[in-house]
Amino acid sequence: MPPELPVALAPRPGAKRESRVSTLVSIGPRSFGVNRRSICSPSPLLQSIEQPFNVVCMESASADGGTAVRIRDAAIARFGRDGFGVGLRVIAADAGVTAGLVVHHFGSKGGLRRACDEQVLSAIREEKRKAFTDGTAGMLLEQMASVERFAPLVLYVLRSLQAGGELAAELVEQMTADAEQYLAAGEAAGVVRPSRDPAARTRYLALQSAGGMLLWFTLHGGGDPETFQASFRRYVEEVTAPALELFTQGLLVDRSMLDEFLMQVPDPPTGGTPSADRPAP
Repeated sequence: MPPELPVALAPRPGAKRESRVSTLVSIGPRSFGVNRRSICSPSPLLQSIEQPFNVVCMESASADGGTAVRIRDAAIARFGRDGFGVGLRVIAADAGVTAGLVVHHFGSKGGLRRACDEQVLSAIREEKRKAFTDGTAGMLLEQMASVERFAPLVLYVLRSLQAGGELAAELVEQMTADAEQYLAAGEAAGVVRPSRDPAARTRYLALQSAGGMLLWFTLHGGGDPETFQASFRRYVEEVTAPALELFTQGLLVDRSMLDEFLMQVPDPPTGGTPSADRPAP
């Protein structure tokens, strides 16, 4: 995960004033590209949009290419920077297409946002799966060394949480479902302890993670895109050690409180209480 990648320009052959700019944003298992045509050089505004998001300009589009992908990727960057109040015409201009073409591919702004959600969650899911099945400090240190790579993903998720509403709720639900899958993979790999209620544990962890992140950035500038990479690194460095300690060693010195509580509540509807978590006789 390369930490910081410069922005460069790739002039079209034979064009004096027109330049073709292609960006490759590296934020997950598959990098994504944004092609854009602009008259004269890209404006300082466009460059300020790209620079905080670890972009590197290239001649070709991303491997999964196509107009719809270009629009989606432009939308992820723009939504992350400016929030979900931005209009389709702005996103269309970023992608080098018309607003009508955006509607043609995605149906509506809501449809475009769902496509962005899907791409962002896919990237997060893959990175989490690797972390929870590898189980080594090497994987963790590798991800932390290039944590800026994840900044576009996190800023997009942060904007969704800040906006609230139905689409934010859908995003959190899908994040929770994805988390249940990679925690199950971690259990199968012998890295994660089993739970008496995997779904409830996953939901708690998802809410704790999303809520803690939202609170931290609310107290530290609200996710200013101009400084987000540095802020995100600071956040990761602050929470990683205490989180690892808590999740690895636990907090309470014995399980008496848990055992007493479990005596008062029914087993989870999914059944199957792992023997390690049954109340002591």
